[in-house]
Amino acid sequence: MTTSRWTTDQLKLAFHLYCQLPFGRLHSRNPEIIQLAKLIGRTPDALAMKLVNFASLDPAITSSGRKGLKGASNLDREVWAEFHADWEKLALECEMLRRNLDRTQPSEDESDEQLVPEDYTGETRRVVTEQRIKQSFFRRAVLSSYRGRCCMSGLSEPRLLIASHIVPWSKDKANRLNPSNGLCLSAIHDRAFDKGLITLTDDFKIIVSEELKRRDEPFINDVLAPLNGKFIELPERFMPSVEFLSRHRADLFVDNQISKND
Repeated sequence: MTTSRWTTDQLKLAFHLYCQLPFGRLHSRNPEIIQLAKLIGRTPDALAMKLVNFASLDPAITSSGRKGLKGASNLDREVWAEFHADWEKLALECEMLRRNLDRTQPSEDESDEQLVPEDYTGETRRVVTEQRIKQSFFRRAVLSSYRGRCCMSGLSEPRLLIASHIVPWSKDKANRLNPSNGLCLSAIHDRAFDKGLITLTDDFKIIVSEELKRRDEPFINDVLAPLNGKFIELPERFMPSVEFLSRHRADLFVDNQISKND
């Protein structure tokens, strides 16, 4: 194992993994840390320590009293800033770096032909593959930040969880993969949020629309309406951006759209 300085590529791959692991799994026994450490020529202990160095730069971690390890380098900070400036570019770059190091693993598109049909060739295949890489990164980053639970209901069944965008995918290219533009929601809560039937205040309190409450249906009365005024369960990392929440209320929340039209 190397004892030389960390390279930029090694740090990018480390931060890429940091984004996708729950805070409580940043330890040297984690199989994903062991695997990446082997690929980049570091020990699992060294990689785990580097991930906790990154945690010391994360406001969501430090604001909760968890300090991580001190000693993040200037290059650590540069990688942190580079990711936050262009999440899409870095997610794709890190996937390609990883594949180049690990030739034994099938590429993501090869491992699930249902999502990349055989007749998708050339540019179409590349676009579909890149889209899946991006979506996979965003989903893992958001779900791990929320400990794999819907932040409104507490549901933890992964097959029913969505990495929901606060500002829609189509409306903000620069923040499509920004985990602070995500909430972990159950499929029903995701749909309600996406359609503007529920939203959040800047202090993360749930607002259920008057339109939804007027439906007076048993499911709404039992499941959705009681959420009004409650706080979401906050993530371990990547707190929801207040700017994005404000945009959701202004652009999507149905009560505000009705008032605009009055």
